[in-house]
Amino acid sequence: MEHPIFFISLLLEKLGLPIVHDFGEAHTILEKVLLPHITYTWLVMIFLVVVIKMLLRRIELVPRGAQNFFEVVIGGMEEFMVDVTGDEGRFVFPLIGTLAFYILLCNYMGLAPGMFSPTANLNTTLACAIVVVFYTHVIGVKFHGAKYIKHFLGPVIFIAPLMFIIEVIGHLARALSLSIRLFGNIFGKEMVLGIFVFLAGWFLAPLPILFLGLFVGGVQTLIFCLLSMMYFAGAIEHAH
Repeated sequence: MEHPIFFISLLLEKLGLPIVHDFGEAHTILEKVLLPHITYTWLVMIFLVVVIKMLLRRIELVPRGAQNFFEVVIGGMEEFMVDVTGDEGRFVFPLIGTLAFYILLCNYMGLAPGMFSPTANLNTTLACAIVVVFYTHVIGVKFHGAKYIKHFLGPVIFIAPLMFIIEVIGHLARALSLSIRLFGNIFGKEMVLGIFVFLAGWFLAPLPILFLGLFVGGVQTLIFCLLSMMYFAGAIEHAH
């Protein structure tokens, strides 16, 4: 099966750089960092940084235009997160906000011809999930110190060893759940869209999948961030 055509891959090929589409095909460090999910991740990062820099230069006391739009969006996101985590969790919003914009843009990127969704690769989604799970425990230690271990021991002391094993497995499963859910939905969207484009070209046939892709991309971003908020809230509250 032929690999899809990505414009960044074509550009790198013109520059004489090694082009691979599969981690198993990559034999050098350079080839590994030029994989599509990594190069398009760079594109997303550059886009977000440039947009933020442009917005910061035009901040006004009385917001208007793009500043007004983003203040409403970001303010709404922050209040939604506080409703889940409580006011004590407000400090986590920069991470949640960054994940939300990054994942949403990654999800939607693959809808454009010649583009690729980095979240359609398990490496990308797993990296995001590991950050969330790791930071959950950072929050737990921040709020409870050594007493955070009580979250893993259960309410009854004589079953604490068993509960500890179950809790550790459960926390590892969080990373798998977050990463595989996001990856599976976006990868499925990419595959279905690719099949429709192959069969009918960029005409009316792929349009329902494009609209479905917009819906799925938004919903999966919401689910990832909502579950992350719930994990953070669980780390903040006291063990019972």
